[in-house]
Amino acid sequence: MPDAPSDDAPKTPDAAESSSVVDAATAAVERKELWVARDLLAAHVREERDVEALRLLGEVHHGMGDLPAAGAAWFGAGVKGPEVEAAVDAWRTSHGDDFAAMWRSLPRSVRQEPRSKKVEALRAKALEARDAADAAASTAVGTPSSPPESSGGIDAAQIIAWVIAAFVVVCAIVGLIEILRWMVPGG
Repeated sequence: MPDAPSDDAPKTPDAAESSSVVDAATAAVERKELWVARDLLAAHVREERDVEALRLLGEVHHGMGDLPAAGAAWFGAGVKGPEVEAAVDAWRTSHGDDFAAMWRSLPRSVRQEPRSKKVEALRAKALEARDAADAAASTAVGTPSSPPESSGGIDAAQIIAWVIAAFVVVCAIVGLIEILRWMVPGG
């Protein structure tokens, strides 16, 4: 079971709403309805920053065998422990250490300010990665290593288009001749 949230984790703004959602989710867990608890908690933490709900959401995901989702929830909650480390490692691995993808996988409430130190560090790494990718993309445009826009030759699609166009023209001529035969008396 994960340890309590760290000191740098943001605090819950509305304890009454938090406790009702956490109580309902806990009741669902006790009834062995983990999907119900997951849905309740995920909807709640999407809009409300609630460390206790995030911690419980991590436990629910862990109980469902979804280590990457548990890692994201526990990372956002700032909890610690051996299970948390394994889940966070699974979360990182599932995103291939793509910090931007990891950032986007956190609930919206966790990404909003004020953020914990760990979440802020992830955000900074995601921004650095995005800036590096943008710089690489802008330098790759027009370099010899970039693929050519067109080889100048005729490809199969052009040949097929010409054949279809010729067929349409032939059909139109034959059709026009037939219509003229119908219209001209004795023709």
